[in-house]
Amino acid sequence: MTLPDGIDPSVPPSGPGCVECEAGGGWWFHLRRCARCGHVGCCDSSPARHASAHARETGHPLIRSYEPGETWFWDYDTSELYESGPDLAPPVAHPSDQPTPGPAGRVPANWAETLRR
Repeated sequence: MTLPDGIDPSVPPSGPGCVECEAGGGWWFHLRRCARCGHVGCCDSSPARHASAHARETGHPLIRSYEPGETWFWDYDTSELYESGPDLAPPVAHPSDQPTPGPAGRVPANWAETLRR
């Protein structure tokens, strides 16, 4: 299966964590990276769902997992999963010493009870 247009492999990620959670003191379960502009946001299981909000607000529907060892892409417009795709500018995942969920020190003790399903 071929990925749709809209990927810019030259753009680096916006940082090691969710842009909006970092700015607001929040936390995330898993991270997703916009394949067009590099925005790093939290997944839809996270309390704030910033990655899908970014896709809706910008029209950038393609994301890639920003978790170590994961190379899949997701298209929010079509709900299609792509097992692989082009290499993106490094780094390809959050730092390996950053816990999941993260970031360290901001994840509540009852985090598993608060995840969105």
